[in-house]
Amino acid sequence: MSFLNIDSIKERTFDAIVIGTGISGGWAAKELTGKGLRTLVLERGRDVKHITDYPTAMKNPWEFPHLGQVPLEIKQKSPASSGHYIFSEATLHFVVKDYEHPFVQDKPFSWMRGYQVGGRSLLWARQTQRWSDFDFEGPARDGFAVDWPIRYADIAPWYSYVEKFAGISGNKDGLPSLPDGEFLPPHEMSCVEKHFSQQVAKNYKDRHIIIGRTANLTEPKQIHYAQGRAKCQHRTLCERGCPYGGYFSTNSSTLPWAERTGKMTLRPHSVVHSIIYDEQKKKATGVRVIDANTKEMTEYYAKIIFLNASALNSNLILLNSQSNRFPNGFGNDSGVLGKYIGFHNYRGRVSAEYDGFHDTTTEGKRPNGAYLPRFRNVFKQETDFLRGYAASVGSSKIGNSNDDFWGESLKEHLEKPSENGWNMGANMMGEVLTKESNFIRLDPNLKDDWGIPQLRMSVDFDDNDMKMVKDFYEQFTEMFTKAGFTNIKTMDTKRVPGNENHEMGGIRMGKDPKTSMLNKWNQMHACKNVFVTDGGCMTSTSTQNPSLTYMALTARAADYAVKEMRKGNI
Repeated sequence: MSFLNIDSIKERTFDAIVIGTGISGGWAAKELTGKGLRTLVLERGRDVKHITDYPTAMKNPWEFPHLGQVPLEIKQKSPASSGHYIFSEATLHFVVKDYEHPFVQDKPFSWMRGYQVGGRSLLWARQTQRWSDFDFEGPARDGFAVDWPIRYADIAPWYSYVEKFAGISGNKDGLPSLPDGEFLPPHEMSCVEKHFSQQVAKNYKDRHIIIGRTANLTEPKQIHYAQGRAKCQHRTLCERGCPYGGYFSTNSSTLPWAERTGKMTLRPHSVVHSIIYDEQKKKATGVRVIDANTKEMTEYYAKIIFLNASALNSNLILLNSQSNRFPNGFGNDSGVLGKYIGFHNYRGRVSAEYDGFHDTTTEGKRPNGAYLPRFRNVFKQETDFLRGYAASVGSSKIGNSNDDFWGESLKEHLEKPSENGWNMGANMMGEVLTKESNFIRLDPNLKDDWGIPQLRMSVDFDDNDMKMVKDFYEQFTEMFTKAGFTNIKTMDTKRVPGNENHEMGGIRMGKDPKTSMLNKWNQMHACKNVFVTDGGCMTSTSTQNPSLTYMALTARAADYAVKEMRKGNI
């Protein structure tokens, strides 16, 4: 990949600039270069090349100096990110340490970031569900937040487009609340998951336990081989970076595809300070970039700018892009920039045991799990809380006790299949309402090492979230009981906002420029040549994992932007 090291204005001018290389930024780079635009792709972190820059991908557990554990000193210096499940010795090189990139928590917020080429696409859980009209219509139905300017029909073709390229495994389940997609063969549920699915279907008409839909190549197609990717090996080590390209990431898929066009210039170590607004031309003309190593500022210019720095960093860049035209942040005529921040509620967990299937065991590994789509308040408002929740569901065999065995006898004992029953756990993923009281802002005094104001987080749960947790406990306890499970336990995970990675909002889409930042094309109301297609654009959060929707919105917006540019409208 080529790097920019030149000073002339002409050589710093491109057709398009993409800020960020995560899931949405990678798609923006792929689509814009594929349509012939000379595109500068900016990443604040270091470069990470597919295969060669995955240092722990092939390591065995005993090859880690601390057997996978992060030293206490680093944990204590990174209290926010170290609480995340992905924070381990095997992934530490892909995870931002708090002390290197500080932020201010007015309320507890566990911001997990990945500052490198590929961003968090190297670390994500790969769950990929489409939204339905029940999700897009949520705000209009209950009056909370503003109405989405799009519906499922607007984005459905783009879901198909990105699914075919990325490679999504799943089953066609025919559920109105979870539209089917372009699927590779699904993974298989375990025997106890199948039992639970059957019992739930028997006892409830509105609930379905299905296999998850995930961006792992169970059966690659020609388009995936053309990307240089191969079949998923089911190692379940995805977060280390996959040398086989068995799961979708920017590094293995979209960015190499963009590079092949010869139209992409990738510039890592580029911290974007702000977007430049030309008051005579009444549009954005480029971006100011601080070199992460030298701290030197350089300006780059383009006709189209795609902001994909991840939700909160995209908010930060716009808040810091102040001018006479936009004294309160770029495009912020509505005053909603940085407000209505959303996330997902992961506070609830329910576990249970099943005394059955003693003669079965697990075989191999599965980079996926079962899934319960939202069933609360779908067709009508039926509870004392708004919206609803989905749940991930997983199972494991209860192992044999090894207390009385040593040496050779222990080895022999470990080789024997357990004759015990099964554990099963369910983790909720609740839709958090996007509220004005959940906001972020720039600290007036504190700055980072590059002279950019630090973000202050003021984001929290409310009564609606806790009512949802209570209902999750009640409903799963009932479902497990009816399916013959015992030893059912509920647990509050205490996961704080941000801990699940799905931060959204602050630059929301909407029909009215007075109450939103972006139109139905992810185009800024107040500046037609700036597009935002990462999590910042989200008006509400739904219960589905959001990355697939970011991909589809990005491909759709890029198609529109290029057409408008060629018509002379941008």
